[in-house]
Amino acid sequence: MSDQILTLQEVAEYLKLTEKTAYRLAAEGKLPGFKVGGAWRFKREDLEAWIEAQKNNNQRLIK
Repeated sequence: MSDQILTLQEVAEYLKLTEKTAYRLAAEGKLPGFKVGGAWRFKREDLEAWIEAQKNNNQRLIK
């Protein structure tokens, strides 16, 4: 399924973060997520696009 929805725990594992850090980044609007009934959820494709954007931002800073 290309439109996979991930939980906070799954995102933390995927990004190699603690759950607390993933929660903080989501709450600050730094990770692309949304709440369902008070629980954070994330679309895998949004996270992949966010990762690419972060890589591109870092490349521009290095140059």
